[in-house]
Amino acid sequence: MKTIQTLLAATFMVLSLNSFATEDPKSQKLGMDYALKTYIDAIASGKVKGFAEILDSDVKFTVTRGEKIINYSKSEMLSSLKNSENISQNCQTDHTIVEQSATQAIIKVTMKYDAFSRINYVTMAQTSKGWKITNVSSVFI
Repeated sequence: MKTIQTLLAATFMVLSLNSFATEDPKSQKLGMDYALKTYIDAIASGKVKGFAEILDSDVKFTVTRGEKIINYSKSEMLSSLKNSENISQNCQTDHTIVEQSATQAIIKVTMKYDAFSRINYVTMAQTSKGWKITNVSSVFI
């Protein structure tokens, strides 16, 4: 009888620990951290899998180079990244949360190359389908 109680207790502990250790993959994909990591992986390492999922349908990409401003739509950005799929950028990447509320966040993503830096200001919003990128503004310094 004591062996059965010990076995049941051990089984209960394993099941309890297992339920805490495994987080629902779908809920992870809805999180801000997942969206940010997916964005950084796509632009810095060419890992484009899942990138389209984290973009809002009306996302806007703006790149400022000197006095020239270039705008890209979601489809144009996805097409551009497809061309650099699995190509890793030769840069150090870092990010800082500039501002965050329960429904919006602005993150500064810095890509530091040898001769210059690219700064991306990424605006994200909490939607019914999880955190989505709504705007990315890039500048080269």
